[in-house]
Order: sequence, then C-alpha cells, then structure tokens
Amino acid sequence: MKAQRKKGFTLIELLIVIGIIAVLMAIAIVAINPGRQFAKANNAKRWGDVGAVANAIAIRIIENRGDWLPVGNCEALPTDGVAKSLAEDAAGTDPAIVDICDCIVDEYLGSMPLDPTTSTSPPDPTIPCIGYDTGYEITGTAAGRITISALNADSENGSPPTISVTR
Repeated sequence: MKAQRKKGFTLIELLIVIGIIAVLMAIAIVAINPGRQFAKANNAKRWGDVGAVANAIAIRIIENRGDWLPVGNCEALPTDGVAKSLAEDAAGTDPAIVDICDCIVDEYLGSMPLDPTTSTSPPDPTIPCIGYDTGYEITGTAAGRITISALNADSENGSPPTISVTR
C-alpha cells in the first residue's frame, strides 16, 4: 500500500509568499506616498477656497456697481496693501483682521471656507459668522485689486506652494 501524502503548503512556501506580499505592499506604499497625497488634497481645497472667496467678493462688487458697500457687521476691504486675516473681529477694532463674513455668506457662499488644517470653526454652525478664523488672508490695493491667500500650504515636493488668487 502506498502511504497517503497530505496535501497543502509547507511552512517555507507560506513564508516565501508572505515575504513577497510584504515587499509588494512596501513598494506600493512608497509609490503612493500617503503624506504627499494628503498634502495635495489639502492644497486643492485651499485653491478652491481662495477662489470661492475671491469670486464672492468680485460678484458682490459687480452687483453693487463697482462698490463694496460695507453694511452692518461687514467691514471695508483693505486698500493699503497689508495682508489681513479673514476672521471674525467681534469688537471691530483689530487692524490685522477683516471680517467680511456677513457680506458674502448666505448670499454668495453657503459658509465661510476654512483652511483644512489650521482654521477655527464657528462654535455654533447655525451662526456661521461668529467665532471663525478661516486661516486665509486678504490683501487689497488702492487700485481695487484683492488677493486672497492661503497661509499654511502643505509641502508636496520640498517647499510649500504659494496659493493665492487675485481679482
């Protein structure tokens, strides 16, 4: 009688397959580079946000026949070439902050765009223009050019890109 041979894999064969799978996974992770992909995704959101704010400002100015017209809690746009933070200025006295949320949210934007990593969300989402800090800044010139910039762009290939839109 012949001895029956058990079917299956030996321990060595299993270890070789596991080793090959581990090497392939390591190569895939290096090729995909998740940190770079997250940086690219965050920067893409920043590009969209600065574009949306710049468009909302431009549309409001166009609808008001070339004037910004600050009303209520909405402040005037900067015209001195100095970068200012897009955040809530509850007292309305901080010269380093421009609070334009009440001018553009609801009519031109659904909510104030916030930087994906450094912004401060409003404490009450039903009141979007209280207690927010976008993580973006605005610069305006006397000639009426407005630039919206992202302060904390993520590095994708060594140095962070400059993310800004001028209208």
